[in-house]
Amino acid sequence: MAGKASKVPVKKVAETKAPAPAAAEWHPLDSLRKEIDDLFDSFLPGRRGAGRLFDLAPWRGLEADFPWGGAQPRVDVAETDNAIEITAELPGLDEKDIEVDLADDILTIKGEKKAEKEERKKGYYMSERRFGSFRRSFRLPESVDADKIAGSFEKGVLSVTLPKTAEAKKRQRKIDIKGK
Repeated sequence: MAGKASKVPVKKVAETKAPAPAAAEWHPLDSLRKEIDDLFDSFLPGRRGAGRLFDLAPWRGLEADFPWGGAQPRVDVAETDNAIEITAELPGLDEKDIEVDLADDILTIKGEKKAEKEERKKGYYMSERRFGSFRRSFRLPESVDADKIAGSFEKGVLSVTLPKTAEAKKRQRKIDIKGK
């Protein structure tokens, strides 16, 4: 598969009546972090409202097999005149491990990696199982032509192209900026 991008199908899921929640996903240590911050706020005068004392970011991405470390993979979103491009870094995953869905104007990228290792030698037996999964959702603007969304996957990078409608392209115009 090296050197050639493979297509990732973007499947349309039957639309539901209630839109999916757009809130950020909960991280298991968020409540602990809040409790510790509140504790320090109560003992240290002048610290109240100073922001997070402990940040989870330094630990994210340290596990080699699962670069998103239980958090979310890195995603870049860029807009051109003709489309919106979403690029996700998914090292160690294969095309079969990734799913891209569209429902109620929400594009969802999800994936899972499972790794099993078994070793038998004289005097011992070792078996390891590890897994990691992620889910990222993006609400699509009205300017996207949902029927023409396409995705490709090459060398651990997922690219999803969201073409703009002809109407949206017509409404774009450049604004001249003048100095005083």
